Order: sequence, then structure tokens, then C-alpha cells
Amino acid sequence: MDKITVVIPNYNGMDYLRGCLETLYAQEAGTPDFQVLVVDNGSSDKSAEQAEALFPAVRVIRLSENTGFSHAVNVGIRASDTPYIILLNNDTKVKAGFVKNLYDAIRKNKRAFSVSARMLMWDRPELTDDAGDLYTVMGWAYARGKGRPAQNYDRKVKVFSACAGAAIYRRSILEEIGLFDELHFAYLEDLDLGYRARIYGYCNLYEPGAEVLHFGSASTGSRYNLRKTELASANSVYIVYKNMPLLQLIWNLPFLIPGFLIKWLFFCRKRMGTVYLKGIAEGIRRCRHPLGRAAKVPFRWSNLGHYLEIQQELYVNLVGLLTRR
Repeated sequence: MDKITVVIPNYNGMDYLRGCLETLYAQEAGTPDFQVLVVDNGSSDKSAEQAEALFPAVRVIRLSENTGFSHAVNVGIRASDTPYIILLNNDTKVKAGFVKNLYDAIRKNKRAFSVSARMLMWDRPELTDDAGDLYTVMGWAYARGKGRPAQNYDRKVKVFSACAGAAIYRRSILEEIGLFDELHFAYLEDLDLGYRARIYGYCNLYEPGAEVLHFGSASTGSRYNLRKTELASANSVYIVYKNMPLLQLIWNLPFLIPGFLIKWLFFCRKRMGTVYLKGIAEGIRRCRHPLGRAAKVPFRWSNLGHYLEIQQELYVNLVGLLTRR
């Protein structure tokens, strides 16, 4: 019986999906049985048809339009029945121990909700693309180790959240805390989910033995573009509203307000300041929407210790960002 389902969201991935699947099916001996499910987000480039033709074992679910990352992976999670789910971007090539090392890592810690892989830059694999995601008191999320030597990130550690571009998740906890929030559409949805797991008292890990080459921004273009900027800024507001109780939100305002201001000035320099503000306005509207209000994590006194632990980590992660640790 399969223990793992690998869910790959795909949108016009003709240049990448084949290579992703080829490396996935070339895993090392001793890898647990797994199935592969591609959720095609309304692609127009025949990449889904190519996957079916070249990899008969792959199950493809076709959506009629691009519904966003969060909805696509939720479709895949719901269509699977294995105790573990690996989410994998289509613009990746995985190393031979990828599946086994993620599986072994999450099984060793019963409180682990997710385990993030070591993502390496596609054209410079000696550099890190993502070694787990961190979140700060200023409302900034960042990829641990981005652009730094991969050899500096060869220890297994706890992280704030896993990057959903290459990570394994425990189904039983997903059933407890809920799936990805589809109001996010794309960007920071993995941070939101990892944050929610932390509130419930679970942890997220980083496993350097599970390596993957990542092209990055293959579906949306450059690292900074209008669509990504608007989505990410809206989601950054929504994450704060959803996951921080009112008292914690008020406590963090002296950090959050300068954090958003600095981000706005940053995007002004890139001539996208108006787009950033448009995203902020959309994030505020989302917080006031009935669906957004219903998605807010309810405060429970039993989770107070988890909130305090998270708050301490928000300070520590800011120091780590500023000192480039």
C-alpha cells in the first residue's frame, strides 16, 4: 500500500514537468512506495497531456481554469488517501534521496506537521534557494539561506514553516487544522499553514538530505512582478489578521507598521509602490470578508504557551534576518 502521494500543481509547465517527473521516478533503492498526482491548473500548453503520455502511472486531474496554488494542492490532497503528502513544484528536479529522506524525517518526530527539503538554485546548485521559511515580528517572511552557500545549511533544524515547493505533510494534522486557505490563491499560503500548525502546538522541520533543484518563479515570471507583488502584499496582511489574537496584534503594531512602510518604500524604488498598496487594500478587504473572518484561527487559552513561543521566535527571526545568520 502506498504511504505517500506526491502532489504536483502544474500550470503551463511544458519546459519543466517532464524533468520533474523523470527525477521523481528515479529515486534510490529503499524508497517507500508512492503515487504521483498532477493537478493541472487550466494549462494551455499540453504539458498535462505530455505527462500522461510519458508517465502512465501518473494520475492527472484537470481543472478548467487557473484556480491558484492553494486550491490546486487542496484538490490533490483531497483526491489522495495516503498518510503523508509531498507537495512539489513542477519547476524542480529532485535528487535520488528526496522522497525517502523526507519520509524518514517526518516519521521520526510525532509532533512534526511538515518537513521542508533543501532547495538549491537551478543554475547555481552550490547556492541555497530555500532551507525552510522564517517569519518576523515586522510581518516579513523570508527563505532561510537564500543565495548563500548550501554547505552552510546541512543541519536538521526546526523552522517556522516549510516551503510548499518541496515538502512533506502529515495528513492527520491537516485533518485537524484544515488545508491550505484558498483565499491566498498563491504566495505565503505555506507560511499561513505552518503558522496555524504552530499555534496548535506542532512543529515544522528542515531536512537537508532531501535535495531539489528549483528554477523559481517559472509560472509567474521574475522574482518581482506586478501580479506576485499584489498577491504577496495582500496575503501578508491576511496572515497577520488570521493568526494573531487581538492583544498580540496590538503588541506587535510598533513593529508591523514600520515593516509594511519599509516594504512599500522598497517597492516604490522598483516602481511598484501603487501595486503594493493595492495589495494591502485587498488584504484588508479580505480580512473583513465573511470567508476571511471565518478562517481566523480561534484563540484558545490552551494554546497560550504556543503563542508565547511563536512571539519569541518572531523576535529571534528578525535578528537573524538583520544579521544574515
